[in-house]
Amino acid sequence: MNPVARLRSSSRTPFLQVVKTAVAVVAAVLLCRLVIQGPFPTFAAIAALLVVQPSINQSFVKGLERSAGVVLGVVLATGFHLLLGDGVWVVLLVIVLAILIAWALRLTPTSATQVGISGMLVLTAGVVTPNYSADRILETVIGAVVALVVNALIIPPVLLEPAHLAVARLARDTAVAFERVAIGLTEGWDHDRWHEALVRARALRQQHAKTEASLNAARESLTMNPRGGRHRAILDRDVAITEHLRVLVTRVTGMTRAIQDNTAPDLRADPVVGGIATEVARIGADVRALSARVEATRLDPAGADADDDDSFAAGASSGSGVGDGSALTAPMAVIRPNSRHWVLIGALLEDIRRVREELLGEDD
Repeated sequence: MNPVARLRSSSRTPFLQVVKTAVAVVAAVLLCRLVIQGPFPTFAAIAALLVVQPSINQSFVKGLERSAGVVLGVVLATGFHLLLGDGVWVVLLVIVLAILIAWALRLTPTSATQVGISGMLVLTAGVVTPNYSADRILETVIGAVVALVVNALIIPPVLLEPAHLAVARLARDTAVAFERVAIGLTEGWDHDRWHEALVRARALRQQHAKTEASLNAARESLTMNPRGGRHRAILDRDVAITEHLRVLVTRVTGMTRAIQDNTAPDLRADPVVGGIATEVARIGADVRALSARVEATRLDPAGADADDDDSFAAGASSGSGVGDGSALTAPMAVIRPNSRHWVLIGALLEDIRRVREELLGEDD
């Protein structure tokens, strides 16, 4: 791979974040020039550059990490300067000690790096005095606070929509997996086609993991976000639905694997298998309806009302189920099991029962 290509990111930073970073740097520098008399407020500019993050919560954490690192680095550098004076070896000693102290205290990478950088900048910037050190700490705090305020006031990001669409997509693809099982049982697929279906079903696990990652990013963006509001309620329901979908993904994968391992040419002719195919198709319809309800939920707080909230996945917020209180599936009665396929039929019936309980919220 071209080494230069590694310098480029696969995705571009949102332009709004670039604008907010520039505004934060300019505001922090101008404010420091009014409050502190002295050289250019380098520490404030660096803090503003680093603290503006994709979410307010991340900015708050970065601000704490940066401030803690600067305070420790400045205090360390000032103390060694007063004890040992100037010299290249003093700067090197401070850097090495900063690395060791950060390791001993288990500081985050941001704070650990900042301890050494701050100590080095203080010792190489000029005359080191207690007032000089205090000003550098104040600069950092001003830069971090300004960046946090700018990030909070200028359209704070809400990353709910990608997560919300990921939940709807996961529900839709899970419905397709159930429908695929129903079609396969009805048409009497061979082992190879069931293997292909199993590969697709297993892919849902990775999709579920990506959906959870999107939900975590959405939760991060709503933390400390004044634009949170109703978005938090939608996120809570999406998280609950995703947890139920995890069970459904496990079930449809297990059903597909069981059929692949036990399929036979005469399986299609069994009347109980036909009934199972019908129930699995109904499950697919239930889950597809859930996907439609999730996708239809409006994310604009100003354009939604309480009725929309109540109609959206009733019971999902309390963890009691993913349906609307009803399901198309119905109990099946098997009077005489097939002597050859009774193990597979029994396993499929148990999976259907558990899926139905999940849809209706009757599971323990």
